[in-house]
Amino acid sequence: MLRNGRPTPARGPLTAGPMELVSLVGLALATLAAVLLAVQNVLIRIATDRGDVGDAVVVMMGVNLALVGPLAVVLHYPDYGLSWEAVGVFAAAGLAGLVFGRLCTFAGIDRIGASRTTPVVSASALVSTVLAVWLLDESLTTAHVVGIALIVVGVAVISWVTATDANADVSLRGVGLSLLFPVGAAAFVGIEPVLVRAGLGSGTPILVGLGVMMSTAFASYVGYRKLRLDTLRVPVRSPHARWYVGAGLASTIGLLAYFGALASAPVVLVVPITHTAPLLVIGLSAVFLPRRLERVTWPLLAAALVVVIGATLVSLSG
Repeated sequence: MLRNGRPTPARGPLTAGPMELVSLVGLALATLAAVLLAVQNVLIRIATDRGDVGDAVVVMMGVNLALVGPLAVVLHYPDYGLSWEAVGVFAAAGLAGLVFGRLCTFAGIDRIGASRTTPVVSASALVSTVLAVWLLDESLTTAHVVGIALIVVGVAVISWVTATDANADVSLRGVGLSLLFPVGAAAFVGIEPVLVRAGLGSGTPILVGLGVMMSTAFASYVGYRKLRLDTLRVPVRSPHARWYVGAGLASTIGLLAYFGALASAPVVLVVPITHTAPLLVIGLSAVFLPRRLERVTWPLLAAALVVVIGATLVSLSG
């Protein structure tokens, strides 16, 4: 091919233009985000075997804020793009996703395991879609309907697998109550992106929004624990502290990688990769966790795959 009278070199399989490189960066970040989310939930499963869910949440929030807060302050100084409305929206998102969503997720992991909780929490895509259609006047497509149906079927199978695998001393009613935690987590996590979308629509940078979310979540939950326990105990000397900190690092870096992926690559590339986290959790659980903590079966793997496909369809159609 000639350009300005001179031949231009052909682009071979080992060369890539700027757009291809950007997409490769996005692919790498999306993969990192999925892996770190899976690692976070497996670490929480180990930590809550004998540790405390509330301690895990406090430490994770502290790690999140310590890493993201200074970044937001330095990178966006002096214009943070915040209005009172944006602060309120991001604060609500922090309470929904980072406080109630995490508490329910970790309680579910503690009771029924990471391999069962994580796929159910992926049903948050369904909640986000319903809220977006209801509040933001978005349209419901055929792909939405198919994805929602797959999520419902997958979650139903996971519920059945959990019930049939329950120990003899655990009643079906007890299993059903335990399943309320991941279902509640899906609801709270599903609310979060709708609020974040509204906050970003006001022009607030994502790091600043995350900073507000994490500050609100940390302050509100630490305040609650202080009132409830009449003391402010930071589990630094706990034998499980290293697992809490590890989960906090994984969640923070994973979250930043996820948003970096969305900024670097098309949604149709990023979303399917990040939605593989439940399958990665099952794989990591089968390899690294003892059977007493996680019982991974083929029906569970199949159900998780159905939920992943459904959540991906719903997300990509949004």
